[in-house]
Amino acid sequence: ELALCKSEEQFRLISENVADMIAVLDLDGKRIYNNPAYKPIFGDPKLLEGTDSFQEIHPDDREKIKRIFKETVETGIGHQSEYRFVAKDGSIHFIESNGSIIRNEKGKVSNVVVVSRDITEKKSIEQQLLRSQRMESIGTLAGGIAHDLNNVLAPIMLALEILRKKHTDADSQRMLETMGTSAKRGSDIVKQVLAFGRGVEGEHSLLQPRHVINEIVKIAQETFQKNIQIRNDVPKDLWLINADPTQMHQVLLNTFVNARDAMPSGGTLTISAENIRLGENYARMQIEAKAGNYVLISVTDTGTGIPHEILERIFEPFFTTKEIGKGTGLGLSTVRSIIKNHGGFIDVYSEKNKGTTFKFYLPAEIKYQAIEKDEKKPELPLGNGELILVVDDEASIREITKETLEASGYKVLTANDGTEAIAIYADNDQNIDVVITDMMMPFMDGATTIRALKRMNPAVKIIAASGMAMNKDTFIAEDLTVDAFISKPYTAEKLLKAIDEILHQK
Repeated sequence: ELALCKSEEQFRLISENVADMIAVLDLDGKRIYNNPAYKPIFGDPKLLEGTDSFQEIHPDDREKIKRIFKETVETGIGHQSEYRFVAKDGSIHFIESNGSIIRNEKGKVSNVVVVSRDITEKKSIEQQLLRSQRMESIGTLAGGIAHDLNNVLAPIMLALEILRKKHTDADSQRMLETMGTSAKRGSDIVKQVLAFGRGVEGEHSLLQPRHVINEIVKIAQETFQKNIQIRNDVPKDLWLINADPTQMHQVLLNTFVNARDAMPSGGTLTISAENIRLGENYARMQIEAKAGNYVLISVTDTGTGIPHEILERIFEPFFTTKEIGKGTGLGLSTVRSIIKNHGGFIDVYSEKNKGTTFKFYLPAEIKYQAIEKDEKKPELPLGNGELILVVDDEASIREITKETLEASGYKVLTANDGTEAIAIYADNDQNIDVVITDMMMPFMDGATTIRALKRMNPAVKIIAASGMAMNKDTFIAEDLTVDAFISKPYTAEKLLKAIDEILHQK
């Protein structure tokens, strides 16, 4: 008996000084003893004595753990298991437990000892890693899709300029304008996928937000169900913002679609905008805000509202309340990322069964006057017989680029890969004024081609073209020197301007 008391004392001494949770249970799962490690989750361990150990287990995991417990008692063999606890404050904890049995002097199972560890933080890190890997996979997939789709769109966008010159009647011009707008939108969508998957920043320029808002409202009016009334309350004197038009389009379209989905029985969707100045006091209340001038864009719906318990999670990557197949949960995460990259921040207000308002605060550029753009197309720069070498493995891109340049006063040679380009350049190095090369080609890619051409003639003028996302930093990292970079698909205007600038740079 003395030895038994000493053994129990040693058990308590050990159990009360370890980080793991230790529980002694009877054969029905009632608690006999819980060590102090239970306190952070359940409060005073002494108050747990005699209570059902299964009651705090998450309802979805409870039957599984009861089954494992019963099996342990019947077989005398311990098991390891993972499940979720619902803590006193309602929070969910992931638990890893090892059960083992205690036998009495007759050799029969008398109690079960469960040693548990809170692995919530470990699970969180694992989920973050999985999300990171998923994002990386999306990035890789996006890169491949972007390259292929941009090669499809490139000849279409170049051909449109040639067709505009050949077919000058009003009907043809109108149809070609529609085709051009659609091709440009396709190109912008590819850029959005690439920007999200690879974290690539878009091209920022001075932008009148009213134009983007009006375009989104038009799309919504044409495509949303007729029981949703759309109101547009945007003044004409809005300040300009420094933004990527495609990304602003994405932010508002995404928010509009979410608002539509929140009103399955119809309702009112209102978009408004105003110029505001945020003072220091307000900025201190918002972690991401700075005092200054902003354009505030508000999108309000009269839908179901966002439950308070999930409002804090709506900007998490992959978090969604939609059914499988109805959404990825990437939308609002992307929206927040875009607004943050533009130096802005978001406020969300929601009330159950009354609706939701998203407020986007974007830094304003008030020193610039909001001058409406002249819709007249600028005159395209023309060549004067200069010789251009076009290098691309896509025959359609080579041919339409050649035709575009020849129609604009240039002479053109073409090569279908880097090896052919080097051979042609070796025969014509004194005559070739500019080389335009794709960056992704079989046999010899663009980077290798550029290095070889630079060795042959360090002064060679090169324009790099790619359907992949690239910028100045990409070429620095690759130790490449080029005179210009144009993203595929490019328009005739962008191509001709790039050539003209290179030929006339001092």
